Amino acid sequence: MYQRLLVPLDGSPRAEGILPHVENIALRFKSKVIFLQVLSRHEAALQIDNINEYLHAFNRRKEEISAYLAGIQEGFQKKGIEAVCFVEEGPVVETILTVARRENADLIAIASHGRSGLSRVFYGSVAAGVMHKIDRPIFIIRTRNV
Repeated sequence: MYQRLLVPLDGSPRAEGILPHVENIALRFKSKVIFLQVLSRHEAALQIDNINEYLHAFNRRKEEISAYLAGIQEGFQKKGIEAVCFVEEGPVVETILTVARRENADLIAIASHGRSGLSRVFYGSVAAGVMHKIDRPIFIIRTRNV
């Protein structure tokens, strides 16, 4: 049923709350898991004036994310689950949608931080943004404060 699962992560323990659910689905359906973290260029540019420092910081951050995702990938592979990782650049919601189409994901599994009220207005919700624009099934769990 679900052959390719896209799992966007942001490096937080809250986002990782989706992982046990993804593991269960992947084992049940023998699914391939696609781990994704989106990096925006402004994330590396904070308080950096020099373009060379900026590029160095950006590339270092990309390497850190790749290592983080590789660790998760390895854990899944040890359990017999095929998994790949991508670090992509761009606006988060749009990049998730692009990767879902490109990788032909038939399910997106994501954790929501459960923000509401003004917090959601100011910070937005990646899960809500994806949910409103996606053309395929999405599995969302609400995580608790970690």
